[in-house]
Amino acid sequence: MRFGRRTMTKARVGFIGVGLMGHGMAKNILAKGFPLAVMGHRNRAPVDDLVARGATEVKSPAEMAAACDIIVLCVTGAPQVSEVLRGEKGILSTAKPGLHIIDTSTSEPTLTMALAAELKERGIFFCDAPLGGTPVQAEEGTLSAMVGAEDSAFAVVEPAIAAFASRIVRVGAPGAGHTMKLVNNFLSLGYGAIYAEALAIAAKAGVTAPVFDSVIRGGRMDCGFYQTFMGYALEGNAESHRFTITNAHKDMRYVTNLATNTGAVAFISATVKNLYATAEGLGAGAQNVPLLVDVMARINGLPTVPERKAAAE
Repeated sequence: MRFGRRTMTKARVGFIGVGLMGHGMAKNILAKGFPLAVMGHRNRAPVDDLVARGATEVKSPAEMAAACDIIVLCVTGAPQVSEVLRGEKGILSTAKPGLHIIDTSTSEPTLTMALAAELKERGIFFCDAPLGGTPVQAEEGTLSAMVGAEDSAFAVVEPAIAAFASRIVRVGAPGAGHTMKLVNNFLSLGYGAIYAEALAIAAKAGVTAPVFDSVIRGGRMDCGFYQTFMGYALEGNAESHRFTITNAHKDMRYVTNLATNTGAVAFISATVKNLYATAEGLGAGAQNVPLLVDVMARINGLPTVPERKAAAE
């Protein structure tokens, strides 16, 4: 594989997972002057766009690892991380000492810590840098990153992370980033579960979603997540918060696994996980998290948002 000219100050970066979030991240890595390799994806549009901007396309993680100094992973979760690293033609089949891997996925901290320890023996550094933000912020290069890394590794990877994240918080050693990301997602997904149940209870008592919102919005319980969540409950905008119920269920499984592995008492996270499991079991997995409102409506014998809108027309 032939890269573009490498400067003395810019590491050669590879990027695996140029999807909803990854395209914007990779675009900003290119814009900051890093030579970039991307791996082919079933959705050709983001790959073709990045190649047109100057990226080089590779066919496998192994090919990427042989040519790059840093590899960024932006995949779904722990199974995909393991496959990219250890699978046939995976990164570890060709990785050389000095390679730095940045996992921006929402993965399991126990896997991250195990990988970091295993790879360190080979002179390879595994860092976790899960993200806060939206695809729009990924395109703008204004994500936040929660980084778990050793001191020497952080010094190497920080400039690449800074290409797509305007806020970088070093939270500890490898695994700490994924721990903090799971706790962060537990908060947001827990709020989503509370909002959906609160709206259903209110509706049962005859209080409509607009009335509910008129009290909450602008008060102490208002927040950015509330506003995007309510974009569906109020306006029927199914894209108001683009994160699927299947992904929410996956993240909550990771949260409860973390609690189990650390021996933590976890009452609320188990309940939240079960609500998302129920929603996925009822066939709503591909829908975004705010549509949990409709799942709770059906469970309670209430009209869904589309049914309310149809009745009002």
